[in-house]
Amino acid sequence: MNIIIKPIITEKVTKLGEKAPRYGFFVNPDANKIQIKNAVAQMYNVSVASVNTIIQRGKSKSRYTKAGFVSGKRSNVKKAIVTLKAGDAIDFYANI
Repeated sequence: MNIIIKPIITEKVTKLGEKAPRYGFFVNPDANKIQIKNAVAQMYNVSVASVNTIIQRGKSKSRYTKAGFVSGKRSNVKKAIVTLKAGDAIDFYANI
């Protein structure tokens, strides 16, 4: 099972990481905090201090088109905010 889907690189998460080494990730909805902690530690070779998770519910979306009224729903997303121990850092741009 792939635990980490992709990192979150937004202004809000970047601002979170200015005071303490904190990073955001989209994760598998079935993953728990221990699995997320082990996956980040193994993938980036860092020491993880704590993990906070957020489940963002999918929005209902609708629009009117030529074919008629179309409605749908975005999927649910699970996010993890990972705090690293002092001195550790992750460089997402190293592989570019």
